[in-house]
Amino acid sequence: MEYLSHQMMSAQNGQSIAHQERSALPEKVLQFGTGVLLRGLPDFLIEAANRQGIFQGRIVVVKSTSSGDTAAFDQQDNLYTVCIRGIQDAEQVEQNLVCSAISRVLTASTQWDEVLACAKNPELSVVISNTTEVGIKLVKEDIHQSPPSSFPAKLLAFLYARYQAFEGDPEKGLIITPTELIPDNGDKLERILLELAHLNNLEAEFIDWMEQHNHCCNTLVDRIVPGAPAPAVKAGIEAQLGYQDDLLIMSEVYALWAIEGDEAVKAKFPLHLAHEGVIIAPDINPYRELKLRILNGGHTFSCGLAYLCGLNSVVEGMNQELFANFLEHLLFDEIAHTIPAPLTLAEAHDFAKKVLDRFRNPFIEHKWLSITMQYSSKMQMRNVPTLLRHYDTVGTVPEHMALGFAAYLLFMRATKTEEGRFYGRRDAEDYLIQDDQAAYFYTMWQNFASRALVSAVLKNEDLWGCDLSQLPGFEEKVAFHLESMQDQGVCSTLVLGQKQMFIFIEPQD
Repeated sequence: MEYLSHQMMSAQNGQSIAHQERSALPEKVLQFGTGVLLRGLPDFLIEAANRQGIFQGRIVVVKSTSSGDTAAFDQQDNLYTVCIRGIQDAEQVEQNLVCSAISRVLTASTQWDEVLACAKNPELSVVISNTTEVGIKLVKEDIHQSPPSSFPAKLLAFLYARYQAFEGDPEKGLIITPTELIPDNGDKLERILLELAHLNNLEAEFIDWMEQHNHCCNTLVDRIVPGAPAPAVKAGIEAQLGYQDDLLIMSEVYALWAIEGDEAVKAKFPLHLAHEGVIIAPDINPYRELKLRILNGGHTFSCGLAYLCGLNSVVEGMNQELFANFLEHLLFDEIAHTIPAPLTLAEAHDFAKKVLDRFRNPFIEHKWLSITMQYSSKMQMRNVPTLLRHYDTVGTVPEHMALGFAAYLLFMRATKTEEGRFYGRRDAEDYLIQDDQAAYFYTMWQNFASRALVSAVLKNEDLWGCDLSQLPGFEEKVAFHLESMQDQGVCSTLVLGQKQMFIFIEPQD
């Protein structure tokens, strides 16, 4: 079977003219990284903008690591297929899109001079990176090495070369959009660049130019891009496509790239006009809150409950009507009401709807047990602020949150310990509790009955940063559900909760 290439694409009916036009677009983006997230999200969105005649620019990719090579990119003329699989508006989506946004791939260790030569390109306007979370760190080094070792040093060397090439022209500053999954990634990168510039004794005029005429934008990315499918699945897709693609990747439908920027950023990088998943706004924290509270928080409030109900994957949970109803009410009736302004309740509901579509995706198998990893810290970081805000804004006991918290406590009950590891039990099988607080909960369950345990755990300010027992009615509701799950079973408690509309009834002594 023939490989995907420009020649093969040009031979396909109806694709030759548009494809040839896109392959001649100027290089406007320098990208550090070749990973699947970059190819499945930023590069995909640039492709979408190019197809609509909005951005009209391609990407020079810099491969920074020494592992692997660029042979597949060279063989396929930097073309690759994104196979989009998932659920959108309750309908199944299966699309295959050939991305032609990458113009070439340069290896930093052997082609650094070619990378620096890109700094002289007047059309260049954007830098993208994804060098993993450890990539944005300060390494005290000489940026005049060929190449420097760290990503920030490479970027600083590039910016310095551009400053020199255009003699400090204010119009030649760049939009820098790191997509590493750390909070305030743009601010952190900018601080490192400035410190490195001082360590390298670069002139004050350059430092002023870098600060005033380049935009280091905080960003938030969200899209599941599993990468290459299993060999048998890949072979089936290639048979359907009629070509071989060693760069083919899978992706869900949902896509979010939030960029913290002003009107100047919008003007230079107008991807928001091409795809609803691109948001350019002065403050992206509300979108971070949406993701953290509804997507991540929804996972954390429900993972223990789902797993103890015998559900192994997220999509399996969504196919179980009772659990799916619980999750829907959790997101729409409780968590959505905690989203702060300027986002509205309607926007929170719209995001929750998309989250449920993502959870229903039959092409991605996300294990509930994997989501329980470091359960306690996730509960503290993601859900305690949501719980507190619910009391501030609604003022009543959040019924579904209480049930989810009770299931968390039950999940954390270890029934045995071996070689420093703690294991819970579901039906006739053991499961590993992968949590830094596993030993604490083992001791608590050994020494306290359910109600006393709930009270002691909620009062533990070292765990939660506050005393959760002070929330009116929450301790009583969590204890009620925990005892019910122990006496009647987790699934029966979920059934009972749905039937009673989660109205609390104090058990008799």
